[in-house]
Amino acid sequence: MSVPNPPAAPSPQQMPPAPPADPQAPTPTPKKTNVVALIALIVAAVGFIFACIPGALIVGWILLPIAFILSIVSFFIKGDRKWMGVVGLILSIVGTIIGVVVFLAVVATAADDAFNEAFGDGDTTVTQPAEEDAAVAAKEEPADAAEQGTRDNPYPLASQISADDWAVVVNSHTADGAAAVAEGNMFNDPAPAGSHYEIVNYTVTYTGDESGLAAEVGIAFVTSAGNVVNSYDAMVMLADSIGMDELYNGASATGSEAFLVPDGETALIRVRPGMLADEVFVKP
Repeated sequence: MSVPNPPAAPSPQQMPPAPPADPQAPTPTPKKTNVVALIALIVAAVGFIFACIPGALIVGWILLPIAFILSIVSFFIKGDRKWMGVVGLILSIVGTIIGVVVFLAVVATAADDAFNEAFGDGDTTVTQPAEEDAAVAAKEEPADAAEQGTRDNPYPLASQISADDWAVVVNSHTADGAAAVAEGNMFNDPAPAGSHYEIVNYTVTYTGDESGLAAEVGIAFVTSAGNVVNSYDAMVMLADSIGMDELYNGASATGSEAFLVPDGETALIRVRPGMLADEVFVKP
């Protein structure tokens, strides 16, 4: 029994033509980039950079709010890559925070500089008499010696104590100042029982840019018991008292002050060369 041969496959010329494409069928369209999100990202990045630069903060503060608004708008616009709008929004917020921090740091630095310029930075330096320098150089201090200028290790008389605006030299100390107080003013009261007057003579020199009052320099006694004695505690006027002399750069004033010290106590002289300067101690 013979098997019939299968029909031969039609040749390409014999295949029916493909049906024509439907003109009404939708064609795929490429996704459009969200231009607003891209612009928001670029503006936010540039604003973030400027917000970190103290001298260009104003540029950052202009660009960052613009980037913030554009990022919000980009969320409502159709298009691809909306993540750029999210990144732009984050950069605009973080950049604003950094800009505020940088601005506060700049303001604090400027205020500190202005304050130091007006009142001095509080640094106090001391120049000792030449003979004292030689004695200190010849004598080796123990390793645990207290810092000089403290109560435990005061400077000697005639040391020049300086800050930004003032230089002070304690010229002399008089342990018994009763005669000077009596001669200074007829209304001065004698020292009460159990106490006595001590006199300090000193010179102040103004080294600032404008002018200053001699009263800005502070002189006080600190007794061995730890009490602070000020000249105004006794309200004594001496013949050469330093008052409210106004001094310009290079001018000096010399005078004395009286301190009421309890009997039996020793005292150190505390010098502050300016209202905000560091204090140091001088041994009478």
